[in-house]
Amino acid sequence: METYSGAGNWKLTARRDSGGVTLLRCLTCDKRAALPDTLWGLPVTALGARALSPDAPDIPGERVEITCGPGVGAWDNQALTELQFPPGLREIGDYALYNCRALETLRLWDGVTRWGSGVLVNCRSLERVEIAQGGGDNGALAYFAGELNRELDITVTRPASGTATRPNSDGDMKTAFRLIFPEYRELYEENCPAHHFDYVIEGAGYPYHHCFRERRLNLAEYDALWDKSQGMEPMTACRLAWWRVRYPAELSSAARKRYLAFLQARFRDAAAWLLAERDAAGLALLLRLTSPDRAALSDICALAREQSQTEALALLLDEQRKRFPVRDASRFAL
Repeated sequence: METYSGAGNWKLTARRDSGGVTLLRCLTCDKRAALPDTLWGLPVTALGARALSPDAPDIPGERVEITCGPGVGAWDNQALTELQFPPGLREIGDYALYNCRALETLRLWDGVTRWGSGVLVNCRSLERVEIAQGGGDNGALAYFAGELNRELDITVTRPASGTATRPNSDGDMKTAFRLIFPEYRELYEENCPAHHFDYVIEGAGYPYHHCFRERRLNLAEYDALWDKSQGMEPMTACRLAWWRVRYPAELSSAARKRYLAFLQARFRDAAAWLLAERDAAGLALLLRLTSPDRAALSDICALAREQSQTEALALLLDEQRKRFPVRDASRFAL
């Protein structure tokens, strides 16, 4: 077995191919991990079938260990919550992430040209995907929206200038847009009198997850769904409206007005969520974009004080002073 130092801990089984490396088996004891970009001077271009599945059987191949120190925990991917794919990845084998139940966040480049069957089966916690585009668009956004019917939070980044070498590396990438795809459920309900099952869709998310044409998303069509999305969970709607306004790629003035009207009406919910996220910059932007009344500002000030968020509280108190100045009611008598 070959051993290399790196930024994480991996036990890999790999195969050298012409022009690249296929990772056949990948095991880590880390909660947050990034697969290596290269091995033996070759780019990592493929993941084999069940490559990261915690319960996959052993497989023949060259053994490589990457270490950043003593590993803590079992080498079975059971604790893996965040994973980053290498930028040169082009193929992902069948059931590559099967049973990665703890995985919450996945980061990758939008260069994958082949997705195997059942890649995300039983990835029940996966809700956050970050996709870095290096000048092209091979449909990763459409893939995740089509495969998963739960609420998804998907960020698309692009090079800030020139070319970037890793997704979201400091100074290389900037957020192009961030989208919420609401949850929906597909059910089959027995219709006894008619002796058949009725197909029922519940939740506002179905049209959002399926608003792609030839694997490309039209943001104008995405925004047009807002007026038709009856029954969306209020906090899901807050997040959806917020991210469209904060990163307004291709956002029309009419759509912007609709989103801002909702955020104005739901100021308490939106501000409380931003406090929970410890997003003082976002809170400052929300205050600039909306006009909360005195009671709403007072409530959020109290919440910030309760949570000991001094930076946010300073922003809120300053906004309160500007919008609702306290007049000096002192009277003096001689």
